[in-house]
Formats: sequence, structure tokens, C-alpha cells
Amino acid sequence: MTASPGLGTTTPAASELLRTVFRQHAAGVAVITAPGARPAGFTATSLASVAAEPPLLSFGVGATSSSWPAVAEARHVGVHLLGEDQRELAATFARSGADRFAPPTRWGTGPHGVPVLDGVLAWLVCRVVARIPAGDHRVVLAEVVDGDGRDAGGTGRPLLYHQGRFNALRD
Repeated sequence: MTASPGLGTTTPAASELLRTVFRQHAAGVAVITAPGARPAGFTATSLASVAAEPPLLSFGVGATSSSWPAVAEARHVGVHLLGEDQRELAATFARSGADRFAPPTRWGTGPHGVPVLDGVLAWLVCRVVARIPAGDHRVVLAEVVDGDGRDAGGTGRPLLYHQGRFNALRD
């Protein structure tokens, strides 16, 4: 499945323009996890709600990332919304080569064998329904099958990514 014919014809200047513009766009921070002999996970700011019926969401993952092979094979993934006090957790899952599931990361095995992080604002387990090539990334479309929307982290305030940094909302 291709997103659009003719992709890949942009200039380096257009790629830099996209990066520059999206530094102005504040995005919520999520961690995506996938089960396996060695669990995988990564920080994502591309999470989006797609539909309510059926309940679908999407996220992007780099095709060359260390997490892509696990996501490419996973039948289910975990989606975790981070709170403003979880900058270090976000940084751990964004760091290349890090053992993301080693202490101090707290997690357990959730529904469908998916790694579920402790203390997050909310989490979902989703069944992967499509993986769509999109340039140097893949867009994953997934259907919500389980989760917990309660604020286990206690702050009720989301972690945001803006201007290349993790940020909190101001009053």
C-alpha cells in the first residue's frame, strides 16, 4: 500500500522547512511499546486519534529505528500517554541504544503480552491493523482493545514536545 504516487521528490530544503515549522507545533508525548523476546519501545509525538467507531489511532515510526523490527512483527502494541513529570522516561525511550526497560523504568506485562509502563497518565493496548510506508517512516494504524484512562501518574497534566524540548503546560 502506498500513501501517494510521486513521494520522494522533495528537496532537502523542503525537509528542513517541515522540521522548522513543526518545531512550532506542540505535541503530546507518548511511548509506544511492542512485545517480543526483548521488548521494544520508543517515544512518539505523532500519535493521533483516527476514528471512534471502530476506535482507531495512528502513530509514525522510523523505518530504520531499532524499534521498527518489533513493531513490524507485533500483533498488538502499547500506547502510553506521559505526564509532565515524566521527562526522563520520555528521554529514555527516545535515546538510541538505551536499555529502555531496565530500572528505573517500571513496567509489567499487560494484555496480549504487551509491555505496559507504570505511572503514566493513561495507556492503551491496540491491535495493529495496518502498517503503511510513508517516506523514511511507517504509519501504524491500530484498533484499541484494552487500556486504562485513569491518571495513574497523579498529575493529570500532559508532557508536551515543543521547540525540540519536553515541556509542561503553563497556567
